[in-house]
Amino acid sequence: MTEVLVLYYSRAGAVASMADMIARGVEEVPDCRARVRTVPAVSTVCEAISDDIPATGAPYACTEDLAQCDGLLLGSPTRFGNMAAAMKYFLDGTSELWLSGALAGRPAGVFTSSASLHGGQESTLLSMMLPLLHHGMLPVGLTYREADLLTTRTGGTPYGASHFAGANDAQPLSDEEKRLCRALGKRVAIAATRLAPGGAF
Repeated sequence: MTEVLVLYYSRAGAVASMADMIARGVEEVPDCRARVRTVPAVSTVCEAISDDIPATGAPYACTEDLAQCDGLLLGSPTRFGNMAAAMKYFLDGTSELWLSGALAGRPAGVFTSSASLHGGQESTLLSMMLPLLHHGMLPVGLTYREADLLTTRTGGTPYGASHFAGANDAQPLSDEEKRLCRALGKRVAIAATRLAPGGAF
């Protein structure tokens, strides 16, 4: 069984909805399973104590989730054209995996949501690819064979799936965004099945 990690941070729920659609796309590929995980918010209080298990949603990720995955889909809301601090904080703690080359040669895709249509979605997706490239992962985007990329009036980029959430983060995923999320999940899952497990590339 090929396992793809869908790892995200979501504040208002839009990125969590995208993660659900992406996981569905992963599981459309035969013998593929999605492992959905999230990361906790970064506390403004130094060394604050919080529960190890979130009250709702996916369990919190640990580095073992990354080490065990055959592919990765990484999601974060857009924060001034960059990934959210919570996701960056989690990735900053993966140096042991980098030192061992544990993720090298594995496929990875990225996804994001922003309050405004031109709110830095593409720069956020590109910024999320940088640590994955340092890990030796292979970026997987969306191709223009996905007709929705040519017609969408909401989210969607060749760099990865995106969502236009609106000023109050209240706009649900559009049909185009849902299809593009599923397509990205499927592409990463297919790539993961075709690459030798743990093989350096």
